[in-house]
Amino acid sequence: MRYTVFGATGGVGREIVTQALAAGHEVTAVVRDPSRYTVTSPGLTVFEADLAKPETLRPAVEGRDAVLSGLGARTRADAGIATTLTRAVLTAMEAEGTRRLVVVSATPLGGSPQGESLLDRVSMSVVSAVFKDLYRDLRAMEAALANSDTDWTAVRPPRLLNKPLTGVYRTVIGGNPRAARTIARADVAHAMLAQVARRETVGQAVGVAY
Repeated sequence: MRYTVFGATGGVGREIVTQALAAGHEVTAVVRDPSRYTVTSPGLTVFEADLAKPETLRPAVEGRDAVLSGLGARTRADAGIATTLTRAVLTAMEAEGTRRLVVVSATPLGGSPQGESLLDRVSMSVVSAVFKDLYRDLRAMEAALANSDTDWTAVRPPRLLNKPLTGVYRTVIGGNPRAARTIARADVAHAMLAQVARRETVGQAVGVAY
């Protein structure tokens, strides 16, 4: 498989790149400054691009089997960036006819599942209120996905941890697992790669958590 990864310098994006390479796939990592990107592999192409200019992204997505995106705001001050950058990716993909896209979103967009405990419902409400600007950005991003001509999937994790890959987690199509509290960035990347071949998740959000 030939993958392109946006947000390749972030925690989730870097994991997507390394796991895809380990599985024998060809990977193009899109970065702003190639000199600062330390991942190396015979199967890796590092592509320098300005994400504010969709036309510069077209060569990066041309002929790819799937595009995976770890793009998103890292702080509340960055709210809005997920939508802006994802729209640039969508424009490039639609111009090249590249269809499969898997992006990272967040648990609060899926709401509380039926039977969720009071503690977890309250926690979700508090987190949603504190980071409302970030989640507004992600909702706009998912709306852009829904209006696009791509076969998209949004993976929605809860609080991210810097822990090793386990490959053991729960997923729910169109909702969230109960007590979705944490997951490692490595396992989010694993889940995103797993969605590429799952046709039942096209046009869907997938909740993921331990």
